[in-house]
Amino acid sequence: MAVSESQKRANKKWDDANKERKAYINKRSTARSFVKNLATLEDLAELTQLIEERRNMLEN
Repeated sequence: MAVSESQKRANKKWDDANKERKAYINKRSTARSFVKNLATLEDLAELTQLIEERRNMLEN
């Protein structure tokens, strides 16, 4: 489905005004895709440890 020119302009305006949020969303999406589609058991074990460390840091 084609995107109208006005929608393209609106999307660009939002992207320009929300660069940090867009980067956050893109990185989160990449991480989720990796975990769901590519991660090995070793990757998941390492990520679990990193997540727990990050959780502890945020809680303290």
